[in-house]
Amino acid sequence: MDLYQQLILDHSKRPQHAGLREPFEAETHHVNTSCGDEITLRVHLEGEGSDAKVADVSYDSIGCSISVASASILAEEVIGYSVAESLETFEAMRSMLTSRGQDAGDEEKIGDGVALAGVSKYPARVKCALLSWSAYTDALARAGADISSISSHKTAQGGTQ
Repeated sequence: MDLYQQLILDHSKRPQHAGLREPFEAETHHVNTSCGDEITLRVHLEGEGSDAKVADVSYDSIGCSISVASASILAEEVIGYSVAESLETFEAMRSMLTSRGQDAGDEEKIGDGVALAGVSKYPARVKCALLSWSAYTDALARAGADISSISSHKTAQGGTQ
């Protein structure tokens, strides 16, 4: 089995930072209407403005291995970083996942997220991989974080609160 497939399986079987925790500033619930994957995600920030740091991301994810693994990878790649840095990671993930196989991803920016590069060749699965990231940016906005640095490209999966 290839290393990337193993990373996806590892993250889906043992998701990092799973389980909803307090404190949190915002909670979102997103559903992928194409397949039924769901995520409830909470974000806890410390500080304000451009200095705000992502202190915690907790979630409850139900869905395929790609969806659950992506949520686990998201939590690992954004906790402890500034909101601005986490949005750079989001942009790198989105760019890779929507590239239709043309962008292998930058491991320096997205860590284990590179394991999801193959998903970009399957448009129906891209929504699975982006579900948690869409919920994350929604939660940041609801928490009052400035997300204006991300492009206007829509990744919303039909989120509700």
